[in-house]
Amino acid sequence: MTPVLAFLGCGSMNGSILRGVLASGVPVDRVRATVRSAESARPLEEQTGVRPYVTGEDPEANRRAAREADVVLLGVKPVGVLELAREIAPALRPGTVVASVAAGISIAALERALPEGQPVVRTMPNTPSSVRRGVVSVTPGSATTPEQTAAVRRVLEAVGTVVEVPEEHVDAVTGVSGSGPAYVFLLAEALQQAGERMGLPADVARVLARETVSGAGELLRPEDADPAALRRAVTSPKGTTDRAIRTFQENGFEDLVAAAAQASADRSAELTRELSGD
Repeated sequence: MTPVLAFLGCGSMNGSILRGVLASGVPVDRVRATVRSAESARPLEEQTGVRPYVTGEDPEANRRAAREADVVLLGVKPVGVLELAREIAPALRPGTVVASVAAGISIAALERALPEGQPVVRTMPNTPSSVRRGVVSVTPGSATTPEQTAAVRRVLEAVGTVVEVPEEHVDAVTGVSGSGPAYVFLLAEALQQAGERMGLPADVARVLARETVSGAGELLRPEDADPAALRRAVTSPKGTTDRAIRTFQENGFEDLVAAAAQASADRSAELTRELSGD
């Protein structure tokens, strides 16, 4: 039987996961959700068929949803995750898996906020999850069984690709894929600006940049796609692309990308210390 899933907080990320699991075929009656206000509840119900509990009207809303669930996804802002975990702790059944989809919350902090032995999973999704093209890391807690981790993976696979990593790699995941979509958007923005500087109309430059980045992403979609091989295939020696690539490399492109990803990972580690107290 399909497990009951509870989405506590239905903002952009948790809301995307909720919509993804419904699109994958999970019945509406196996989904619970909470939102802060009736204004948020109405569009969610109209769009998905899920009637959420409203925390602004019912102080028991989060506990009510958690009590009925096999998997609980904590989708509030990072600063509120541990408080929410403590709120629902008395309502949880021993085998219910609690997953955090927020940055900066360590497994140890989540386990401290919940009953002893409660299975937890730390996740790091990214924004393409909203179009079911995300990539999400999962990291099980000390009391979480492989079967429980697999249950969370099945939920998250509705919105993209799932990889399992040890917790010491979560900051690196954040630096590469958590923040990564913004790097791609920055590249598209820079390509558009370059086109405009060379005289292209703004609307034409925007289309060229957008569709080039999007199309290149499609070429990378197969599991066996190799970015280096794809690059070499379109880089004829002494051709136009070869000169452009050499310009990137001579100006330290790889080092700059590595530095940016490291900066993101470092900030992720700082947030974990600030929010989790580890």
